[in-house]
Amino acid sequence: MKKPGYYSSGEFARMAGVTLRTIRYYDKQNILKPSLVTEAGARFYTDEDFARLQQILLLKYLGFSLDDIREMTVADSDYHFMLNSLKIQRKLVQDRIEQMQLVEQAIKDTADAIQEEHTIDWSRMLNLIHLTGMEQSLKNQYQNASNISSRISLHSHYAQNPKGWFPWVYEQCEIRLGMQILEVGCGDGTLWLQNRENLPADVEILLSDISEGMLRDARRALGTEDKRFDFQVMDCQQIPCPDESFDLVIADHVLFYCEDPGKAVREIRRVLKPGGKLVCSTYGNDHMKEVSELVQDFDEHIVLSADKLYERFGRENGRDILKPCFEDVEWWTYEDCLIVPDPEPLISYILSCHGNQGQYIPERYREFFAYVKKRTNGGLRITKDAGVFIGYC
Repeated sequence: MKKPGYYSSGEFARMAGVTLRTIRYYDKQNILKPSLVTEAGARFYTDEDFARLQQILLLKYLGFSLDDIREMTVADSDYHFMLNSLKIQRKLVQDRIEQMQLVEQAIKDTADAIQEEHTIDWSRMLNLIHLTGMEQSLKNQYQNASNISSRISLHSHYAQNPKGWFPWVYEQCEIRLGMQILEVGCGDGTLWLQNRENLPADVEILLSDISEGMLRDARRALGTEDKRFDFQVMDCQQIPCPDESFDLVIADHVLFYCEDPGKAVREIRRVLKPGGKLVCSTYGNDHMKEVSELVQDFDEHIVLSADKLYERFGRENGRDILKPCFEDVEWWTYEDCLIVPDPEPLISYILSCHGNQGQYIPERYREFFAYVKKRTNGGLRITKDAGVFIGYC
C-alpha cells in the first residue's frame, strides 16, 4: 500500500517531466535511489528525492557526465544544502553563458574572415576548434566554489568571536590611502565584500587567483564599476609583476597549497616595496581537530586531508619559512572556536575537505547523518587554531 508523502516511480517521472526509463536508469546507476522499496520491489520517491533530481537534471543540461554528477551531488535536500547548491548552479549557468558567447564570437570572426578574404586562416580555425572543444573544467569550478562556500558558511554561522574572520584579517592589513595591494588566492572576493565600506577610495587592488573560475566569481561579486579592483589569473609562485610593485601583499590561507611555499614567499618579497609587508594567514595542528576525530570515530579509514597542510606552511613552521625574506615576522592569533548544534553545515564542511571522505560517506550518507546529528546534539565544540603571520620588509 502506498504511504502518504510517497510517489510511485510513474508518478514521480510524470511530476519531473522525464520518462520512467530515465528514473529507473538513475536508480540503476546509483545516482538517484528511491526512498522506499517495498518487499515486493515497488519503488517510491519523496519530495526530497525531487529536489535531488532537480540538481541532476540541471547538471546534465550543463553537460556533465553521470559519473561527474554522482560525485557532485549529495543525497540530502536540507535547505542548507539546497540553497548552497542553487547558488553554485546559478554560477555554473553564468559560466556557461559566458563561454558560449566566446564560442559565438569565434564562429562569427571565422565566418567573416572567410567571406571577406575568400580563404581560410588556419590559425583562426585552430583557435575555434580549441574554443568549441576546450576543457572548461566546470566540474572543478563547481567543486571549488562549493567547498569554499561550505567552509565560509560553517565559520560564519557558528563562530563565537563576534568579529568575523574577514573583518579581523582586514584590520591586520592596516590599509591606508594610496596603497597598492596584491591579494594572491583571492577566491570569490569575500575579504573585500565584507570590508568594502571601510576601504579607502584611493587604493589600487590587484586580485589574483590560480583558478579562472574563482576569479570570475570575485569579479561578479565586486562588479566592474569599482575601479579600485583589477583581476588577473596568476600563480603566486611566479608573479608576473615588476619588482617593488606593492605596499601590501595578502595571502589568506594560500601558502600551504603551494608546492613550494618558500618560492612563493620569495616571489612575494620581490614584488613588495621597501617598507611593505605581507599578511598571510594559516592554521596550526590543532585546527578543527574535533572534526577529524568525529569522522575517524565513524570510520577509521577516513582521512579529511591527504596532505597535512599545516606541515607545509603552518603556525608551527611558518616563521622559519618567512624569516629569510623578511626583517621581522610576527604572529597574531585569532581567538575563536565553533559551537555547532546542527548536522547539515558540519557535514557540508566535511564533504568539502581535501581527503578521501568521498569514498566512504556518500554510500553511507543516512547512517552518517544520524551519527553526526547525535554528536552535535547540544552543540559540538570545535577548536580553531588560526591566525596571521605579518612579515615586514
